[in-house]
Amino acid sequence: MTSMRKFIVTAVAASVLGVSLAGAQSPAPAKQTDISGKWAFTVQTENGPGTPSVTFKQEADKITGTYVSQLLGTAPLAGTVKEKNIEFVVKADVQGQAVEVTFKGTIEADDSMKGSIAIAGMGGGTFTAKRAT
Repeated sequence: MTSMRKFIVTAVAASVLGVSLAGAQSPAPAKQTDISGKWAFTVQTENGPGTPSVTFKQEADKITGTYVSQLLGTAPLAGTVKEKNIEFVVKADVQGQAVEVTFKGTIEADDSMKGSIAIAGMGGGTFTAKRAT
């Protein structure tokens, strides 16, 4: 093969390889959903159902807010959101006893989420939530 022909074959191969590599790039990371605002929760535990309301304030992946329910009253919450995963802890005082409830779930869409809850020392359950309108 002549030098010129080798150069052309190499150039074409490099061009094809470059196009193949460009097409094989990893996908962009999932867009983080901003969950700030009011949410209506439905909680199911061994002790029965509940319908707390939650107000979130999100800054980057950190969330804070307020949890309001008939059982726990009004309590602060803090946690994180990473892509479509959410985790937060509610720290309440029930009749003089500290109660900690951990929520772990998945943000299904901009206006819904679901997951599990763990009530420290008292069992667990599940939750679903919809953004309040």
